[in-house]
Amino acid sequence: MSLDESVMEQKVIDAGRFVLRPLRKSDEGLIAHYVSDERVARMTSAIPHPLPPGAIEAFVTRAMDPTREEDVWAIDSTSEGGEELKGIISLKRLDRDQSEVGYWIAPVFWNNGLASAALQTLVETNPQNCSTLFATAFQDNPAAARVLTHCGFEYLGDAETYSVARDATVPTWTYSRKL
Repeated sequence: MSLDESVMEQKVIDAGRFVLRPLRKSDEGLIAHYVSDERVARMTSAIPHPLPPGAIEAFVTRAMDPTREEDVWAIDSTSEGGEELKGIISLKRLDRDQSEVGYWIAPVFWNNGLASAALQTLVETNPQNCSTLFATAFQDNPAAARVLTHCGFEYLGDAETYSVARDATVPTWTYSRKL
């Protein structure tokens, strides 16, 4: 399969108690609801707070574009009688068969292993056929760092990144996982 074909094809991944599925337009309302919570936005680099008009629509449109550089999945538990969207997990393509992981979970679903289960599912299925995954966690979010280490990521070092919601540069920990 060529890179162009793999970019266009984003499969549903069964994780047992939920599925990871590509985003769809109908997700916009729940995404906006969850990321408008400042606790979610502040733990990401790219989500603004407050949300400007059209931000979520643009995000979903980019995620659905066949030429995207990032595969974005909704964490969907409707198959188990749960919610349609509990959070988002993504893989952004880098060079040399590497990808960067990003995720957020809606606060109502925090502290139940959902982030670890979603990340472990991506590690095990390796949908982009990566050799290495990278991830960062803000240093004031040790829960995110625990998710990464729980899934076999190893600490690489300290760095910093700009957070749109905080309008500031934030210290981070960087991790990697060989596949």
